[in-house]
Amino acid sequence: MRQGLLALAVVASCGACAATLPAVETPSADDVARLPRLGSSLPHTAGSVRFLVIGDSGTGGREQYDVATTIARAHVTFPFDFALMLGDNLYGRDGASARANKFEKPYKPLLAAGVTFHAALGNHDNPNQRFYEPFGMDGRRYYSFRRMDVEFFALDSNDVTGEQVSWLAKALQGSDAPWKIAYLHHPLYSSGKKHGSEEEVRAVVEPLFLQHGVDVVFAGHEHFYERMKPQQGIVHFTQGGAAKLRRGNIRENSPLTARGFDADRSFTLVEIAGDQMFFETISRVGELVDSGVVTRRELAGTPPTKEETD
Repeated sequence: MRQGLLALAVVASCGACAATLPAVETPSADDVARLPRLGSSLPHTAGSVRFLVIGDSGTGGREQYDVATTIARAHVTFPFDFALMLGDNLYGRDGASARANKFEKPYKPLLAAGVTFHAALGNHDNPNQRFYEPFGMDGRRYYSFRRMDVEFFALDSNDVTGEQVSWLAKALQGSDAPWKIAYLHHPLYSSGKKHGSEEEVRAVVEPLFLQHGVDVVFAGHEHFYERMKPQQGIVHFTQGGAAKLRRGNIRENSPLTARGFDADRSFTLVEIAGDQMFFETISRVGELVDSGVVTRRELAGTPPTKEETD
């Protein structure tokens, strides 16, 4: 467990104190700088690819702002460059006011620091969010982008059309990136009692992932964190707890689960250095939930994961 848990969480846990706070309050950069710093098991390697992963984040509620504050703390000690959003980015209305309250205000410190966001669409999202410039979609429901040795493939799992599958096959085949990471809203593998594995989507895209060397898949939709045991060499993460939570929803003794956390909200930090992907999942109040290392899949004779915690 981390030392020096989030000071804001202590305030929020006090009924009398919390009553004096606005329902949604954005910390200033000075406020964030004064908070106790989070430790980190990530290597902080020069020239590495560093990013944040959040899913099901767009509620505009107190819990989203708590998570966002902890993320801002983490960014002080682990300055990641961009963030993957795994869908359900804006629940309910998504006009200018909603976008401000559910995205721009909670992540103001990150946006001010130059962090860019790259969203996938969730089942609660208006497809027109793809035209919202801060989501980095450039008007596309599915797309790819590259950061050094890593190429990311954002999919629209709400409607996996033949056109999207053709695009994915061509994009994966044409990529010479050593690392290939896919992200989408619906998890191909999940131990969730509410939804579970999205088998129809899996039947369509997994063969392409296997054929063209996808190493890691991130998904949301289930309102908790789960790291699956490698499936045919690919490591799958569900990170759907950045604002929503479905407490106690991970099936007990699931053969899929390497590590699960459904007791509070969370987010995941990732660093890719060389042939290894280091990850660290942190709860709303700053506790270390999970951490480990994923080795690039194509390396023959190398186990796909080396777990630090289980």
